[in-house]
Amino acid sequence: MTATARALADATPADRDRYVDLLRVASLGTVIAGHWLMAAVSADGIGNLLALVPALQALTWGLQIMPVFFFVGGFSHALSYRSLARRTDGPVYAVFLWARLQRLLRPTLVFVLVWAALALAVQLTGRDGGALTGAALRLVTQPLWFIGIYLAMVAFTPPLLKLHERHGWGAFAALAGAAALVDVLRFAFGVPYVEFLNFAFVWLAVHQLGFLRADGRIRRPAVLAAAGLAAAALLVAYGPYPLSMVGMPGEKVSNMAPPTLALLCHGLWLVGAVQLLARPATAWLRRPRVWRGVVAANGLAMTAFLWHLTAMLGVYGVQLALGLGLPAPATAAWWAQVPVRILAAAAVTGGLVVLFRRFEAPRPSSPAPAPAPRRTGGPLAALGITLCLLGILGLSMTGLGGLLDGHSATLIALPVTAPAAIAMALGGWYLVERSAPARRVRLRG
Repeated sequence: MTATARALADATPADRDRYVDLLRVASLGTVIAGHWLMAAVSADGIGNLLALVPALQALTWGLQIMPVFFFVGGFSHALSYRSLARRTDGPVYAVFLWARLQRLLRPTLVFVLVWAALALAVQLTGRDGGALTGAALRLVTQPLWFIGIYLAMVAFTPPLLKLHERHGWGAFAALAGAAALVDVLRFAFGVPYVEFLNFAFVWLAVHQLGFLRADGRIRRPAVLAAAGLAAAALLVAYGPYPLSMVGMPGEKVSNMAPPTLALLCHGLWLVGAVQLLARPATAWLRRPRVWRGVVAANGLAMTAFLWHLTAMLGVYGVQLALGLGLPAPATAAWWAQVPVRILAAAAVTGGLVVLFRRFEAPRPSSPAPAPAPRRTGGPLAALGITLCLLGILGLSMTGLGGLLDGHSATLIALPVTAPAAIAMALGGWYLVERSAPARRVRLRG
């Protein structure tokens, strides 16, 4: 544990909601472990264990925990925006965006640029490295979809927080109702492209639950969990929704891309479930050693998330390079190697975190009062974050294979290439930086 993490833990305000920090770390850790387990790698490429063993898809009802991370994001964004609004005269939008994105965009763009350089080197040298390398260049950017969606949540926090303050549960119900309507138009009437709207409606509805938690308005978590679980089960049993709460290769309908009403109900049950654990977990987090561990993990969680697939692919690559061979996925020999591979991937991830965590570290901040916004900061920040989220979402879909070949993917009905996506993300980051206040501020949460 670093001295910085120890100092931050010892200086924790008495009123800080420590359980939220635990949920942030636990949700990202679960995603990382799930990815390591689901990857069915062979010399011929990378498959999905859940597709090879369909019975395991039921596990996604516990392992698909991204709704918890977005729920936590809503809670933190509500506290941060309100704190900033109390300390700032005039518009606060640009200051809020800039401050919230510091520990998100810098490590993400470093990751993108490092992997883009590797992909470019592979293509220019003409050494494709075999099926595993090609699959890796397609796979390694896929988790970036989560960061693109999170950027949208940050961008929409101010207006949606106002709706929450005015309508409470009604604002959540409106988003959930819109998500349900989108699925009706999609499945019952076959309206083209309407399903993409649920990237916003479903995830923003989960984010809205974080606002409700910030105001102490989730008073019956058991009811929320039971209702969400029952609704998700009914939709899967009698509707057009698959069992898996993560995407499966070749499936006609995915609960994830675009997200569905079934995934929203899944999010409801997860939020209710974690709320039920809040009281005993909070008591546990009062132990100094436990809390210091959570603080240390929070300081490197995003870097670990970005590089965990790189670590896993590196472990498989070394295994192949040494001529050790890879057993057929889902066989007894494959399962026997799982603990060793996960431990090795965790060790490599740790090394990559040591190398790249400096880009996640927050910049030095100024004490209150908060800085005055630039006159043009709001429009620049809005345009910048829009370009960033479109670029990062586009890159999650295109991958980095054939970087110079014009390979494209469809992003909201429009084709996008990997170079264009990278350019949008970098241009957006530049605009966000230009919108920054003259005096820097660090927000709570």
